[in-house]
Amino acid sequence: MDRKNFEKSVKQNFLDIAYAVTAGLIVALAYYFFQNSNNFAPGGVGGLATITYYLLDYKVSWAILMLAFNIPIFVLVSIFVNRKLGLYLIVYMVVQSFGTELFSLLDWKPYCLANNGEDFEIVFACIATGIVSGVGFSLMLRHFGASGGTYAISALIKKAKPETNIAYVSFLLDGSVVFIAFFVYGMKITPVICTLLNLFIANVVVDYVLTGVKNGYKFEIITDKPEGISAELLEKLGHGVTEIRVVGMYSHTEKYMLVCIIRKKQVGEMMKIIRRYPGTFANFAKVNEVFGKFKQ
Repeated sequence: MDRKNFEKSVKQNFLDIAYAVTAGLIVALAYYFFQNSNNFAPGGVGGLATITYYLLDYKVSWAILMLAFNIPIFVLVSIFVNRKLGLYLIVYMVVQSFGTELFSLLDWKPYCLANNGEDFEIVFACIATGIVSGVGFSLMLRHFGASGGTYAISALIKKAKPETNIAYVSFLLDGSVVFIAFFVYGMKITPVICTLLNLFIANVVVDYVLTGVKNGYKFEIITDKPEGISAELLEKLGHGVTEIRVVGMYSHTEKYMLVCIIRKKQVGEMMKIIRRYPGTFANFAKVNEVFGKFKQ
């Protein structure tokens, strides 16, 4: 390996570790401040560790239990799937686990202890857990394609049996945590609802971060006045337009299809432009990710 490639590799490895450490600290914040002290569990492998923590009456460190449940899975990922991915997941989990210990040493008060301890505050706690942890999960998924034990187990199963539907694996893991939580937390419905709400919010945040940061809307406009519409789109919306010649099968007349991708905030202005041209037909669809020289 020459010097240039070596420096590039070192820089990339440093960046990867920084992502794993940052994501681990973010998830640790969610678990320490909002989850562990409010008697509800997240989904997946972390949820099983949290339930065990509660069953042991908090006598064993939550960090140790998280590592005990997750590290063996990540080691298997390192061996059978991808060595670097497994190592970065281990870094992520170590930071996540001992991050909570660090916050405890700093004597930062969890949400339920820092407030009045009212029953309704557990709802705020599970919402906050879902939002904050979802951001951490998103960083891991966006950079590594995996964010914890559930994804690691899915990767192992996919490696052994490529035809397996991984969605069922995640569903079974999360579903088992919800089921067990009902019995562990005194057969009360509140911890179950909180677990479900936490799972839902975390998934919504992950979906938004992964697909909603650079999303847009693609318009396909069928018209016989391409020059006028294109000029307005370029001037008022500031986006490029692609022109394609098309033939309508009903009338067999030649028209033009203009393709333009815009931001959500520009949809209203786009509609106004199109309405000024009678006989023009348009449809649009959401675009989850836009690459290249896309401005505004």
